[in-house]
Amino acid sequence: MERAGLPASLVRLWWIGEAPPDPRPLEDLAAHVSRVFEQTVRVDTVPERPGDAYDARRRQFSSGRILQWLVGRLPEDGSKVLGVTDVDLFMPVLTFVYGEAQLGGHAAVVSTARLWAGPDGRRLVRARLVTESVHELGHTFGLVHCRTPRCAMARSINLATVDEKRPTFCAECRLQYLERLAREGDDHEQGADADPDRR
Repeated sequence: MERAGLPASLVRLWWIGEAPPDPRPLEDLAAHVSRVFEQTVRVDTVPERPGDAYDARRRQFSSGRILQWLVGRLPEDGSKVLGVTDVDLFMPVLTFVYGEAQLGGHAAVVSTARLWAGPDGRRLVRARLVTESVHELGHTFGLVHCRTPRCAMARSINLATVDEKRPTFCAECRLQYLERLAREGDDHEQGADADPDRR
């Protein structure tokens, strides 16, 4: 579904984990992201993996290096990419992260490694993955952390705070998101008018 007057965009969903992909959760995630962002979401098969992201000393994967890897393989078509993985992620200043994104950029990554809820908690893990995916993709659209605890853009300090959140935006973040898309649409139209080849 695309809102009239707003620029259409493509969000690519890439499984980049160590385990084989499970198509059903990825398709469910894509459907939810499409509804929240009102963008086209496509699940792509990516055979490669970010091999240089592993830190042997920490026994974790650098989320920053994964973002660089994602951007380097993203087509230059204005699309965004959400890498979904099952490996444990870290940033240099933090013990671990659930995910990371380029603020206002094109790439985000989220991991299920720290969302684990036990062998009988698959539904809860999927719910957490959906929430954190909306959170990280929200950053790529320029949204910052929200002070509303139930908003998907609230900080994810621990699993309790993740579980408190809803997998969508609060009213204020929703408005900010739509305003940013509208501005992007205006910039796109002005750029097209300035191009004599597109008149």
